[in-house]
Amino acid sequence: MKKRAWLPRAAAISTALALGLTLSACGGSGDSSGGGDDGKIHVLVYGDSANKVEKQIIAEFNKTSKVKAVLDTIPGANYQQKLQTIINTDQAPDVFFNWGGGSIKPFVDAGLLLPLDDFIAKDPGLKDNFLPSVFNAAVVDGKSYGVPMRGTQPVLLFNNGNVLKDAGVEPPKTWDELLDVVKTLKDKGIETPIALGGGDKWPTLMWFEYVYDRVAGPELFEKALNGDKEAWASADSKKALSMLKELVDAGAFGKNFDSVKYTDQGSVTLLAKGKAAFELMGSWTYSQHQTDNPEFAKDGLGYTTFPTIEGGKGDPANVVGNTNNFYSVLKKTKHPEAAAEFLKLMYSDKFVKAQLGIGNLPTTNNTEKFLDTSASPEYAKFQYDLVKKAPSFQLSWDQAYPQSAADAMHTAIQQFFNGQIDADGFIKAMQALPTS
Repeated sequence: MKKRAWLPRAAAISTALALGLTLSACGGSGDSSGGGDDGKIHVLVYGDSANKVEKQIIAEFNKTSKVKAVLDTIPGANYQQKLQTIINTDQAPDVFFNWGGGSIKPFVDAGLLLPLDDFIAKDPGLKDNFLPSVFNAAVVDGKSYGVPMRGTQPVLLFNNGNVLKDAGVEPPKTWDELLDVVKTLKDKGIETPIALGGGDKWPTLMWFEYVYDRVAGPELFEKALNGDKEAWASADSKKALSMLKELVDAGAFGKNFDSVKYTDQGSVTLLAKGKAAFELMGSWTYSQHQTDNPEFAKDGLGYTTFPTIEGGKGDPANVVGNTNNFYSVLKKTKHPEAAAEFLKLMYSDKFVKAQLGIGNLPTTNNTEKFLDTSASPEYAKFQYDLVKKAPSFQLSWDQAYPQSAADAMHTAIQQFFNGQIDADGFIKAMQALPTS
């Protein structure tokens, strides 16, 4: 999961350069004039290993377009900070990578983004060729501001099959079964039944997202996000909190989860080495195990959906996580027609096959026919089927809320889990979060 941090807007180009902004063009000079119009469209993306696909798609676009595209990258760890410094300057891109939801709402509110509804009216495929549960994550105030790119990242319950086998248990299908499995594992000497990188805070958030969704359905969070602060004080909210506390008090996460991190592979190692039986994590952890723990990935790593909760209002088929990454378009682009043509490539066969080739799972309707070409076909099919059938795909809370809410949210999440605040304290902290 890519965490975000924002900086105040800086108007001067020199400020962005002082922050170390690096822009690299695909086969070009790296000119980053974007909004200043150099006769090209500039496509800004998160700089990482997936850029090889983006370079490929840029090259494909440039074969036929009179207006050429240039790929600019910002190293991943600095992406959101530096995007914020250039988004309203002459260095702004024409098209840029984002996470939808709260990551673009401030730009929408500031009038910086181009609604894509006119593009979609001319080419309905820009919407209809994507899974609705994913596409809607970039709809703000009833208007579309993003087209999915890269791949979806649902949160799954991963397990160490060898640990479960030795303990004589199966992956839990219900919440009550989860509590029973935790007790059995504890009795068998597994001190940390569920690995949790609590030191990073955001892995803990995943537990809240799923339990709240299973208990209350997605409506509670949607109400809270839209400014209904009483949603956090509802009976469903209190029930979800009591269930989470019961799990923590049962010793499910051990005693030291706040000193364990996912980002330094602490929780990952606990699962891979058999010190833990489960980890709730984004789908990306599968490829991480394939790289760092190949024997475990081959012979011991299992995955399943989050348990159901009896009497809950949420559909058991709902998922949470990072719905996808998106491309959005700046309102001041001088070449909107070229940008629209570029976005059409995001549902092309070449795009889908290229993304599957590096382990990403695109959310286009034509993805299914290419799943056998993915790096891990069985896993890709499981994920795609899960997302395709999901009535609701809830964007991670810290991405759905404005970035200004993230630190306070993470603190409340951590403090509730480690007992520093009770349910009332958590509710008050969430009610205090800014929603715009």
